[in-house]
Amino acid sequence: MSNDERVWEGGCFCGAVRYRIRGPEKFVAHDHCSMCRRIAGAAYVTWVGVPEPGFELVRGHDALTTFASSAEATRQFCARCGSHLFFRSERWPGEAHVTMASLDDPEGLTPKAHVFASDAVSWIRLDDGLPRFGGESGVEHEAP
Repeated sequence: MSNDERVWEGGCFCGAVRYRIRGPEKFVAHDHCSMCRRIAGAAYVTWVGVPEPGFELVRGHDALTTFASSAEATRQFCARCGSHLFFRSERWPGEAHVTMASLDDPEGLTPKAHVFASDAVSWIRLDDGLPRFGGESGVEHEAP
């Protein structure tokens, strides 16, 4: 089955929030931006982007809290367990971004790039052969 037909399900740690995404995915990327790192408490966050119609919140709307992380973007978390789940931005209208780690089984989704690589922490090695993008926009092509 191609990813155009695939469906992935995921949710928060406590199970209060459940969602479903449908392929085709727009991108799968490791994001090294400082905001993602701080919010996730991790060296980077791997995001899966899908067209908004491919995103479905199955349950837990009342458990979601929305945080404006910038003037253009919001992030959503489970208010009960704190799981970082979703990101939307005016920069990418019509897309829903979900944290790959919150998927039950991300089989078939493979990261294709590092974005905001110029913000990566020095102790992370980016020698996996994936293209790197960075600069001020976070998506300008960088030399390996």
